[in-house]
Amino acid sequence: METEPKDVIVLGSIRKGNKKFSKIQNDTKIETEELNLILEELENNEFIKVEEKKGLFGKKIELDITEVGSNELDRKITEIQSKWKEMKSLYESGNKQQLQQKMEENKSLLPTMMFFGVMDMIMFSMMFSMMGMAMSSFVSDQDMANAETDGGASDGGASDGGASDGGASDGGASDGGGFDFDVGF
Repeated sequence: METEPKDVIVLGSIRKGNKKFSKIQNDTKIETEELNLILEELENNEFIKVEEKKGLFGKKIELDITEVGSNELDRKITEIQSKWKEMKSLYESGNKQQLQQKMEENKSLLPTMMFFGVMDMIMFSMMFSMMGMAMSSFVSDQDMANAETDGGASDGGASDGGASDGGASDGGASDGGGFDFDVGF
């Protein structure tokens, strides 16, 4: 299955330890309906598992990445790292035309590169400067704001470490029907 960039971002958020809908949504900035569809697709493809647990205020739903999902995420991160290296190499060689073409080809992956910290934001802005273009023609203001609030990005890779919020629970609840993840306390 070919995953879409937002699917990869959601998988990454879950692997970071965001197990509840609200935490995933806060991390990814994806609208409720779209996130529900992405989560359903990820579950259908066995990239995530959905667990219903008893909570203080009723049922709560927790999401976890599966081995299949983790392998797919690793594959996609490797792919976006490779694409970033290509763009970086074109910048360093001074080939404006090929760089612009490569950036156009990978336009949909730029937010994913930012989310996982694959791209160096300073280098990225210098690429636009070299081409005499505005960064906003490739990346939305929302994605740029997300990159800035996430502490920017480095030229390294993604971290698959533990929970970013110290494992705190937000006690979500559900009526049990489908993927109504967005109901919570």
